Amino acid sequence: MSEPTAEDNGKPTSQQNLCIPGKEAPKDPCWSSLKIFIVALSFAYFSKTLCGTYMKSAITQIERRFDLSSSVVGLIDGSFEMGNLLFLAVVSHVGARLHRPRLIGMGCFLMAIGSAVTGLPHFFMGRYKYDTVIQGSLNKTVSISPCQYPMVSSNYSNAHIQPSNNIGTDCVKDPGSSMWIYVFLGNALRGIGETPVTPLGIAYIDDYAKAENSAFYISCLQTIMLLGPMFGFLLGSMCAKLYVDIGFVSVDSVTITPQDARWVGAWWLGFFVSSAILLLAGVPFWFLPRSLPKQGEEGKENSNVDEDNKEQSVLPNTHSVKLADIAKGFLPSLKKLLCTPAYFLLLCGIVLKFNSFIGLLTFKAKYMEQQFGQSASRANFLIGVLILPVVAVGIFLGGLLMKRYKLSVVAGAQLSFITSFTAFLLLLLHFGTKCENVPVAGLTVSYNGTPEISHDERSFVSQCNQDCSCSTSEWDPVCSDNGITYISPCLAGCTTSTGQGKNTVFHNCSCVLTPSPVEGSRSVSLGQCPRGPGCTRSFTSYMAVSVLSSFINSLGTTPGYMIIIRCIKPELKSLALGIQTLVMRTLGGIPAPVYFGALIDTTCLKWGIKSCGGRGACRMYDSNMYRVIFLSLTTCLSGCSYFFIIAVIVLLWKQFRKEEVNALLQTASKQNETELQSPEMCHPDGSKTDTGPREKTESTNTEC
Repeated sequence: MSEPTAEDNGKPTSQQNLCIPGKEAPKDPCWSSLKIFIVALSFAYFSKTLCGTYMKSAITQIERRFDLSSSVVGLIDGSFEMGNLLFLAVVSHVGARLHRPRLIGMGCFLMAIGSAVTGLPHFFMGRYKYDTVIQGSLNKTVSISPCQYPMVSSNYSNAHIQPSNNIGTDCVKDPGSSMWIYVFLGNALRGIGETPVTPLGIAYIDDYAKAENSAFYISCLQTIMLLGPMFGFLLGSMCAKLYVDIGFVSVDSVTITPQDARWVGAWWLGFFVSSAILLLAGVPFWFLPRSLPKQGEEGKENSNVDEDNKEQSVLPNTHSVKLADIAKGFLPSLKKLLCTPAYFLLLCGIVLKFNSFIGLLTFKAKYMEQQFGQSASRANFLIGVLILPVVAVGIFLGGLLMKRYKLSVVAGAQLSFITSFTAFLLLLLHFGTKCENVPVAGLTVSYNGTPEISHDERSFVSQCNQDCSCSTSEWDPVCSDNGITYISPCLAGCTTSTGQGKNTVFHNCSCVLTPSPVEGSRSVSLGQCPRGPGCTRSFTSYMAVSVLSSFINSLGTTPGYMIIIRCIKPELKSLALGIQTLVMRTLGGIPAPVYFGALIDTTCLKWGIKSCGGRGACRMYDSNMYRVIFLSLTTCLSGCSYFFIIAVIVLLWKQFRKEEVNALLQTASKQNETELQSPEMCHPDGSKTDTGPREKTESTNTEC
């Protein structure tokens, strides 16, 4: 018993009392626990964003594999937010009173299961089949006569009426006709699992880290998190290069290339890779403590008592806390939160900004494909290698600026507005970077070479191919030496062919305007014609502006994020972050991909036709209309958000100015009270005389 008495007299450090009683600890294990949590949360952020961005990168592949329109694919992409919406508010409110690290671990496991379910339909579907006139002659060197090939009538109405009679049989037998529902459900399950990660993780760090370190930790977290999208797009690029039935079908027998509108990559492979990563990410959270001492307060003597009280409160809370009791405080807390003007206005601005961001992120790779002729693999690769790294650097520098100059909430809001608005002005330059439509006979040019946009498939038939009995529903493009693409060898009027597989060349094509130098005949080769060198220069300018605007915009990400945490009461932090995410996903994440996709569908010039009838995936878009609609929608949404952000800045400036004035008045009143309690008079000779009682025994040295 003498040893504890000696320790009391010697006043041991709180580190000894809190962590290792009676022993000296060279390192602070409590800080180590917080550091481990930040590392584990960073890996969880990396994993969930990797899987999320891989889903974005596989949008085109899923659209083509399941023969879906852009609006339906947007609905599938929005299923993540639908699943997240179901539990986000409850988890954000209830999770703050439960074991937050373990809830995050459970969420990671659910995301892993959802990711695996998303990729499962591939194994229950048949082999991918695409329209091609040489499908049955892949390994034969026989000559093909497309113009004499038995086709359905060239009347477009018959192309719809005839397949529709088989809806009751062929559609039921088609194993991939409704398999996209499993992709929808798997993505929704992944959204449910993601629910506790962001609100509980950020609030956990902000609760136990110093106020001046919180912004830096969150910026580091977001920087590491951006490695996930980078690797997600790189994974999407790698999988898009691989054929969908890799391992089951010989790649040499495939007659299409990744630049073709019918190409489908190994979209399913990336979901199993991300599922394994998510499974590993959830393991560390099961071994982390429920609570930690506040960073920087480990030296206080009562920290041991407070920690003991927290640990002891775990047991009774597990028995006494009921969902009904917790739910009673939800509505008052929500009302108090939404009645905060700065938070509400900021929420409105974030919703508009998030709509623009989600629409841009979901269809950016597709925009690069359709506008500049890039393959899905190359588009995903450039996004992952060029844009996302500079965004990560920008977010890190933004957090560093907050920590280095100790920016206030008002200064952080101003920095966020300036950087975001500058990036917005730069994005307006995208309207000038464009490529003209690819010349396709019957779609963008007439058969005599005159530019004209046509949505009527009857324009596919001309005098040069009217005797060929071609199908107007197929898409098997061929390119002539004059730069004009024809929808199929039959519609090009070709009668013979040489070569096999990808090297097949069709000859004696009556619709080709000028003779081809090959054997002195009018010939075409497989595939769509490439775009000219002018389009390559436009794409270089587009990527340069995208990289610069992304970097400038990311500088204000962390300051803007900290406004939400600092403009509300501390006990409402978890709920505020949860409601913010809830509203963003409800009003932005769910509808944005759908209406973006629906508007993109209006620019389609050639739809694919399913085997059982009905509209499939779009084969070709009007590039000019696609650019105008896509860019106008993103810029209008972003532009409207700045009205709310300006209102928030003005409101915060008035609020903090009023608080500063009140603080100065309180300081002045306290000084006046102190002077009244201890008045002193000075004699002409400089001596002092006390005229009232003093509360302090220690004399002051105030000079007269």
